[in-house]
Amino acid sequence: MSTQRVFVARLVGCTVFDPAGDRLGKVRDVVVIYRKDDPPRVVGLVVEIPGRRHVFLSIGRVTSIQPGQVISTGLINVRRFQQRGGEVRVMSELLGRKVFFTDGSGQAVIEDVGIERDRLGEWDIGQLFLRKPKTSASPFAKGPTTFANWNQVREQLSPGEAQSAEQLVATYSELKPADLANTLLDLPEERLLEVAEELSDDRLADALEEMPEDEQVHILEALGDERAADILDQMEPDDAADVLAQLPEDQREELLELMEPEEAEDVRALLKYGPDTAGGLMTSEPIVLSADSTVAEALALIRRHELHPALAAAVFITLPPYETPTGRLLGTVHFQRMLRYPPHERLGAIIDDTLDPVPATASAAEVARLLASYNLVSLPVVDQAHRLVGAVSVDDVLDYLLPEDWRSHDGDEPVAAVSTSTASIPRRR
Repeated sequence: MSTQRVFVARLVGCTVFDPAGDRLGKVRDVVVIYRKDDPPRVVGLVVEIPGRRHVFLSIGRVTSIQPGQVISTGLINVRRFQQRGGEVRVMSELLGRKVFFTDGSGQAVIEDVGIERDRLGEWDIGQLFLRKPKTSASPFAKGPTTFANWNQVREQLSPGEAQSAEQLVATYSELKPADLANTLLDLPEERLLEVAEELSDDRLADALEEMPEDEQVHILEALGDERAADILDQMEPDDAADVLAQLPEDQREELLELMEPEEAEDVRALLKYGPDTAGGLMTSEPIVLSADSTVAEALALIRRHELHPALAAAVFITLPPYETPTGRLLGTVHFQRMLRYPPHERLGAIIDDTLDPVPATASAAEVARLLASYNLVSLPVVDQAHRLVGAVSVDDVLDYLLPEDWRSHDGDEPVAAVSTSTASIPRRR
């Protein structure tokens, strides 16, 4: 898809609408975070809602930016916007900054910033609109303007200035979540919390998902309830449920109240199940479609870059409703099978109804045996009424079956084999 570019100065003041066309507020600023080698990434918008309250709208909840309007999913956290460490507001902080051209041709001031949407749907800073120093002595003269890409300029740093947590976060921008988690845990305690403050909610959530649960709890408690709730919103529901299960009931309930209602509902549903059951291991957000949906529609959904590969391996066909807990499960359509049929083929005609779902109360050992026996990467999970409540994937089971200290093993260090007999399954972290 072609690159879409929007200049922030023109975006400010645009109305934000929900999918039904109702006005939610107006854009007042754009929030970005710096990265090591790539241009800063857009993480959200500051939106003014009725009552002149400024709130944060995650860029992931923005479905379209058009001239004069922004379309969102309609879900806005109405808590007053509080800028996080590492976040930079374009209008308030970036415009007016002095930059130097990397080719040595001089300096300029940022007058506007163009944000661009890439083929994966993420927004980054693209072009900068710059004004160079004036060349005339006239008090009415202005310097010439030019456009430049982010990598063609640099900001001036004071000589001998220590690396800030913001700069350190930028150096971590290319690390995979598991590597970022290990890097953070290697930092001194005070530095770890300082860097955690600087990380964006979604990036810190990805890293926390790769940490032992006692470390997750420690970091979230240090960040405070409101920030912890924002991070839990960004975590996969099953991972968020695992963390909350470690907390006292009153603290757990307080965090659930601070979370987005839709996210909290999914987590509450998972907390009802034991940690050593299919219900406790599953995610409540598999891909669910109707029998009348087409192969093309299913392929479009599994192309989403944020979707976990194990969950993209199959879609589940149910009766309405199509949000978990759904209507009765009809069967599964595997990704590989969809590739053998034309785009207009109905999913109901190619269902694999030979794969039996597992009940939410099934043990982790039973789930592991089924995945291994049939060479599967995921299984549908149903309740007593045969309604789909989620899907459990092979990575969930591996995370459960491996020893508690598996993350600390080196690549060439053997990990002790774990039996899948019910009696010998280790306690979940």
